Amino acid sequence: MQLNRALQGQQGFRVRLLLVGERGNMSCCLCHGRASTTQLSLGREDVFPDDVFSYRIGRPFLAVTPTMSAPWTEVPFEFPRSTKVILVLDVVESVRLMEQDEHDFVQRWHFFVEQARKILSLHGGRMHKSLGDGLMLEFDDAHSAIKSAFAMQELCRTGNQQRPPELHMHLRVGAHLAEFVEDQYDIYGTDVNLTARIATLAGPGEIVVTAGLRDRLTAGLDADIEDLGECHLKHVHEPIRAYRVGPVGHAPVIERGSGIKMDLRPTIAVIPFAMRNAEPGHEMLGEALADEVIAALSRTTELHVISRLSTTVFRERHEAVADIRSHLGASYILSGVCRSMGNQFTLFVELIDARTGNVGWADNLKGQVNGLFLTDNELINRLIGAISSAVMSVELQRARSNALPTLEGYTLLLSAVALMHRTALGDFERARQMLDHLIQRSPRHPVPLAYLAHWHVLRVSQGWSDSPGTDTKAAQDCTRRALDGDPHHPLALTVDGLVRTNLLQDPASATAQYEAAIAENPNESLAWLLQGTMHAFIGDGEQAVHDTERALKLSPLDPLRYYYDSLAATAATSAGHYARAIQLAERSLRQNRTHTSTYRAMAIAQALLGDTAGAQRTIQQLLKLQPDFSVSAFLARSPSARYPIGQRYAAALRMAGLRE
Repeated sequence: MQLNRALQGQQGFRVRLLLVGERGNMSCCLCHGRASTTQLSLGREDVFPDDVFSYRIGRPFLAVTPTMSAPWTEVPFEFPRSTKVILVLDVVESVRLMEQDEHDFVQRWHFFVEQARKILSLHGGRMHKSLGDGLMLEFDDAHSAIKSAFAMQELCRTGNQQRPPELHMHLRVGAHLAEFVEDQYDIYGTDVNLTARIATLAGPGEIVVTAGLRDRLTAGLDADIEDLGECHLKHVHEPIRAYRVGPVGHAPVIERGSGIKMDLRPTIAVIPFAMRNAEPGHEMLGEALADEVIAALSRTTELHVISRLSTTVFRERHEAVADIRSHLGASYILSGVCRSMGNQFTLFVELIDARTGNVGWADNLKGQVNGLFLTDNELINRLIGAISSAVMSVELQRARSNALPTLEGYTLLLSAVALMHRTALGDFERARQMLDHLIQRSPRHPVPLAYLAHWHVLRVSQGWSDSPGTDTKAAQDCTRRALDGDPHHPLALTVDGLVRTNLLQDPASATAQYEAAIAENPNESLAWLLQGTMHAFIGDGEQAVHDTERALKLSPLDPLRYYYDSLAATAATSAGHYARAIQLAERSLRQNRTHTSTYRAMAIAQALLGDTAGAQRTIQQLLKLQPDFSVSAFLARSPSARYPIGQRYAAALRMAGLRE
């Protein structure tokens, strides 16, 4: 560059650059509040060459005269430190609100900020930043900060009146007694960043404070206070003691389950199938088929199913997808055409993504009318399995191609659950990001917290954890928070049992959690599955088989069926049912050929059955996916290692040729 050549040979100088855009507008760094120049101190103080080149899109023009008279040495490097209450608030799901009605959201936010300024003037507060969907505020004392927070939450609630729930604007607030440095433009410091992290613990309409701030409040006088315990925050090494606060009243600060507002299941509407060329007596076959599909879908845990009474009105009508979505609130629409001839029928069916109008899946199915309405009909099961897989595929594709803040909660959850079972580390980490984002939206919803705990368990068992102890504490924190939100939530109880089985290796306390989950919901298939796996780890093979087979019957169409088959294979191996174990492992691998624990279970079963050559081939396939796997690694990670059966498994792996 000409500038470089102009400066060659200079021993010391200071350069001031003014950057000018194509249209002549200045584009420069902010220096001491004036958009004037950028200083680069490269040597001796106060030395300026006479021929400094300035640039306008690569062309030299007249040198810029320095505009700052103060010498560089006068810039202060010691800033005043303060200790005050910092309060951070932001709007929950502001991106979604902006996308729904940008003009309305901007107007409401502008009005809120103006009213917030009035509240601050009443309580001696100061606004540091307005970020478009959030504020950073400063107060001299805890009482003023909390009174202002209560007033702003009430202001927001008042603004939501006469609006539909999907347009409600909710605030989450975090507050901390913070030490920071400041200049005339901003405040800086670790405590400032920590306050923003504290805000992520708050749910819609909630206020969360740290222990230092809580100590300056009087429970029952200044606020009702609820202890959240030690909370782990992203990028904060040590857990932080946090408290939820609310106005003094007769009700608890937060009622159990009140923060669980996020819908984490997509909704499907099954339109009664139209009949064409019906045989006499088959006129209602399309409606009867739709009833069977609705009944089968309602037994899955992944979908909300709209009742037949609500969908019948759309039979034989040709409303646009958008109209059906508007009337029924459906994420997906299943429709089709049925034809019968004698005892045979054909059903053309398609699944439409109601948000885009695109067909997510379609098929032409054939069957016999006789036996169609038996309890376990193969065609209905195949249809439901295809629908579940199609929904998972559509949501995963949407999650891969869109920014996280723009995605529905159920898209994030379904995608995270799918990705956390992948062997690619990038997919696994993406699952963590999705779960974190869900938890930021609704910090006390037990489902994403439970799955994040499951994520930490998988991280340890896959050998990806740099600190298993840290992951164990994080998993325990997640299940504790999930059960704090809902002490009787079956999934949260189940995953807490998993943490106790795999990480704490405490089968007695794990059993209590699994039993509690099953008592709450006897059809909680994951509880039966993981309880059976725990029995397999300790060598109670017959009980393991009983529980895992029960899980398979309860969730035959689960999108993660391979996971169920894989753990059922482990249970069968523990009972000595090696042929059954191999059958289950092979079925699991047909659905997912990257699940490493399935290969481990299959190799052990093959070796114990006497098929050494087959076991060796399986181990070679495993090592392609997990090159560092060894017998010692198995013993270090498997909960079975403490029991005789674990030593048998290790011997079987040696027989299969796995290195020590």
